[in-house]
Amino acid sequence: MPEWEQASAIAVYKQIAGFIDTTGGATSNLTEEQRGRFVALCWIGQIYKHIANPKPSYVADWDELPEWQQRVDAAIFDAVEASLTTTSSH
Repeated sequence: MPEWEQASAIAVYKQIAGFIDTTGGATSNLTEEQRGRFVALCWIGQIYKHIANPKPSYVADWDELPEWQQRVDAAIFDAVEASLTTTSSH
């Protein structure tokens, strides 16, 4: 994995974790789509940070993403949320 991509993944993790924290965990009320959209937007921000002229497919809006990518983005949010729950319960 390229260094910029790893840094971007860490940044997105921190953005999700911060969002969960600042809402006091109320993000559990978000729909799967809302969770996925948040992850997608965070990732798009990282793309623009690291790539001057990204391909349109790299910064596609939610409705333009394939269904599998939408599910993966939502699952990423869920995985971060689960990791925080596991960390805080120890």
